[in-house]
Amino acid sequence: MYRLRAAVAAAVLLLTFTACGSGSSGSGGDGPDSVEIGALAIVDTAPVHLARSRGFFAKQGIDAKITPVQGGAYSSSGVVSGQFDFGFSNTTTLLTAREQGLPLKAVANGVASTGQAGAGKDYSAVLVPKGSAIKSAEDLPGHKIAVNQLKNIGDTTIRAAVRRAGGDPEKLEFTEIPLPDMPAALAAGRVDAIWTVEPFQTQAIDQGAHEVCWPFAEATGNLTVSLYFTSEKLLHENPDLVKRFKTAIDQALAYARTHPDEVRKELGTYTKIPPEVIRRIVLPKWPTEINRASVQTVADFARKDGVLKKPADVGALLP
Repeated sequence: MYRLRAAVAAAVLLLTFTACGSGSSGSGGDGPDSVEIGALAIVDTAPVHLARSRGFFAKQGIDAKITPVQGGAYSSSGVVSGQFDFGFSNTTTLLTAREQGLPLKAVANGVASTGQAGAGKDYSAVLVPKGSAIKSAEDLPGHKIAVNQLKNIGDTTIRAAVRRAGGDPEKLEFTEIPLPDMPAALAAGRVDAIWTVEPFQTQAIDQGAHEVCWPFAEATGNLTVSLYFTSEKLLHENPDLVKRFKTAIDQALAYARTHPDEVRKELGTYTKIPPEVIRRIVLPKWPTEINRASVQTVADFARKDGVLKKPADVGALLP
């Protein structure tokens, strides 16, 4: 996965040399508004795909194209450049982007932790191989831990969980490995632990790993992990479109929350997760409301750990 800072730099260049337009929005007539959404093809984004397949976008007069991206930083740069009208990204990436001066604004909730620590209870965990001396977050300092992106929501919440457990977060050692490669890296002994999300969590467990820490749940209660967002320009120029987008996403979030079997079915349409894994993964929560306090807590963690250079203006990011 490409690094956040490279993507932010690219976005700044795009902001400098292009007009921050409204992407593909607009029908050019009486038909629906065409929009393009940059989103990772992961479990977290099931609601946006359901919004399209179940007609929630269509009911709001929106013809949505969902374009897979390799990370939230690339959906951010795409929204800034006008390639995408909307994007999906985790809160740490968005807070960092705002600090870099990118004019992004959250418009709807994305995904949340279940808020429950324990085996099989949350969709993100730190896993270790069989026989490991690591039994909890307190034991992680002094060991090499894989995260998919340095200085992002993974290592930020791990540090918070370690600090809360009484360990020393300064002694944590992180290395960057793409999520799909993590189970193999752990099994081969290249790292002592991996921080990952579904479906890679279940795949690692299938290879003999077990969970010892649930950073999203242990860092803060009911963590808002990711958000749907747009540019300030689109928000100001076409607030009605943004409102209709949010309405469709909120309907899809509520549908996903109450129809887990449909979520699992939808995953088979846009991911490459094997069907036998889809049946067993732990699903996240999809509330319609953003937990503003949890976003502020993550911002405070990121500032404490040096991920953010100054206190974040959370209110400037959130709706």
